Amino acid sequence: MAFQPLDPLLHAELRLAVMSLLIAAGEAEFPYIKEQTGATAGNLSVQIDKLSSAGYIKVRKTFKGKRPCTLCRITAKGQKAFAAYVEALKSYLDVKV
Repeated sequence: MAFQPLDPLLHAELRLAVMSLLIAAGEAEFPYIKEQTGATAGNLSVQIDKLSSAGYIKVRKTFKGKRPCTLCRITAKGQKAFAAYVEALKSYLDVKV
């Protein structure tokens, strides 16, 4: 039996947490993601940039009144990559001994 390869971009704990939140919510604001993951703002920004560069999420910067607001939305490519990651992970969990 061969194990399916795991997407290294999604295999990192914080990026997986971000993607999991966005799979459930579709879109979320930066402070919500920060609160839910317990990440620092700097680390979260770096991980969001990596997911955005891969095309897994789309980041939109806007304003709420006079305050900046960063919105993250999962893309179709991100949904597909997440589904493939979950299926690959199942290959590791379904080992018969």
